[in-house]
Amino acid sequence: MKSFYPEKRLLMGPGPSDVHPRVLEAMARPTLGHLDPDFQELMEEIKGGLKELFKTENRMTFPVSAPGSAGMESCFVNLVEEGDVVVVVKNGVFGERMRQNVLRSGGVPVLVDVEWGTAPDPALIEDALKANPQAKILAFVHAETSTGVCADAEALCALAKNYGCLTIVDAVTSLGGIPVLVDEWGIDAIYSGSQKCLSCTPGLSPVSFSEAALEKIKNRTSLVRSWFLDLTLVMDYWEGEGGRSYHHTAPVNALYGLHESLVMLFEEGLEATWKRHRETHEMLVSGLADIGLSLLVDEAVRLPQLNAVSVPEGVDEAAVRSRMLNDHGIEIGAGLGPLAGKIWRIGLMGNAARPESVKRCLEGLSASLAAGHNS
Repeated sequence: MKSFYPEKRLLMGPGPSDVHPRVLEAMARPTLGHLDPDFQELMEEIKGGLKELFKTENRMTFPVSAPGSAGMESCFVNLVEEGDVVVVVKNGVFGERMRQNVLRSGGVPVLVDVEWGTAPDPALIEDALKANPQAKILAFVHAETSTGVCADAEALCALAKNYGCLTIVDAVTSLGGIPVLVDEWGIDAIYSGSQKCLSCTPGLSPVSFSEAALEKIKNRTSLVRSWFLDLTLVMDYWEGEGGRSYHHTAPVNALYGLHESLVMLFEEGLEATWKRHRETHEMLVSGLADIGLSLLVDEAVRLPQLNAVSVPEGVDEAAVRSRMLNDHGIEIGAGLGPLAGKIWRIGLMGNAARPESVKRCLEGLSASLAAGHNS
């Protein structure tokens, strides 16, 4: 075996996104023990930064020591018990993953199927809640990574409260790119990932749980179906300065990276970060129009940080992606499920949400399309 030196890519797919050099530098700093007092101080700063990022006062706000999929599982496995009815909104790949988590947690999913590329209609969700008065949880994706659609999280959370349901929200692609207002919207459990709009490496999942969610966990009548993700055990490590007990060996250097990404985010300012994502999106949309390309999703519900670009008739979308990667060093994503072969997914997340990245992507895309016409 030899040391691995990867080619430098511009990551403009659905994730991971480009990692900022400051984050990589932070992760190369000396490793401390996961119970070291200095590291525990860092943990407190991370918790405080995530609370500000999520716009919440929830005391149970911390990063799960695993990717966003583990954050998702943490929410479901802690909140769903045997026989619990959970209304799941599916308007893309990740709504289906929510449904799978309900099943594996012993719950009964009630699926609200929404056309891919469109936003969930609150009236349809309300119909499902009315038809299932025994439902205990409403689960939905705020920013659907497979389609580039933004759901109206505030409206859906209000509906859930009206029908006595807790909410589980996927914010993997939204956190740091658009407003996520946990307390104002009344979100009960939310999870995200470090690898998208936070300009950090993959491998950590920020989560937050409301007091109502913690009360449901406290009153469980059965063991959580995961030892590693059982919040009552995990928080013995994450809660309380100086009083933490060993649960698992935390990914110390990865947490250095998350801490640095939060430092950078607050240096820029959260609202300024949202504005940057919006402005680079507008630049991309304009440039795409100039080369004859359009977006799948209606402007009103379009995500700025995940752009579903319609593939023109007769174009080999996989060949274009291959040329983008091999000739221009740029990664863009393919469509999934019913959108496979029909869209490219262009991410403008974190460190990639910059004018120079958009310019380079548009130039590469234009050249790659032209090469296909000439071949």
